[in-house]
Amino acid sequence: MQYPPSASPVPHPDRGFQACLFDMDGTLLTSIESAERVWSRWLRGHGLDPVKILPTIHGVQTIETIKRLAIPGIDPVEEAAWIARKEMVDLEGVRAIDGARDFVARLPHDGWAIVTSATRALAEARLAAAGLVAPGLFITAEDIAAGKPAPDCYIEAASRLGKDVTQCLVFEDAPAGIQAGRAAGAPVVVITVTHQHPLDTEYPHIRDYRGLTTRHADGLIRLAAIG
Repeated sequence: MQYPPSASPVPHPDRGFQACLFDMDGTLLTSIESAERVWSRWLRGHGLDPVKILPTIHGVQTIETIKRLAIPGIDPVEEAAWIARKEMVDLEGVRAIDGARDFVARLPHDGWAIVTSATRALAEARLAAAGLVAPGLFITAEDIAAGKPAPDCYIEAASRLGKDVTQCLVFEDAPAGIQAGRAAGAPVVVITVTHQHPLDTEYPHIRDYRGLTTRHADGLIRLAAIG
């Protein structure tokens, strides 16, 4: 399945948004190397094949993935805590998506948030490792009972910013997050730089943030090409 063609290199070029809501892993930074090292170790320890399972771990809360695996005799909370501790100290290869630093630096303080399935501690550690400034608002795994693909996280982020979620632009990379944005009624942009294969998505897509900036007027944020 190929990505649908974009009429313009700038997604949603004729629309203004009240805020931008970003997933973190795979959207503002890449932590795939770190996450897959830790998960591979954990999966092999439970007699599971990382090759089959690793593609399913991205974009959802760790504990939800563990529960879905239905491994007999384990405590999902304890196992998720083990994975989180290992990910906190294994930050090699964590880096910002190209152009992400400059892109978010232009956004108003109350005009963006990170909405991630990671814990707050892990999110802060990965942002620091990637050299990204933390936003004023984080929605993390601790804040939401129903994680992605449920829309709760994006609805909560917009509410805390005092915005209408349907007027906020969601930046995502993974199927679960895209589904969460869709279910919230928000427009979505898909970041594709970490994809090995195209996703089946109706939303506009960009590889990364190079060449993309924002213009601000009348309280709205508009995407625009640099130059």
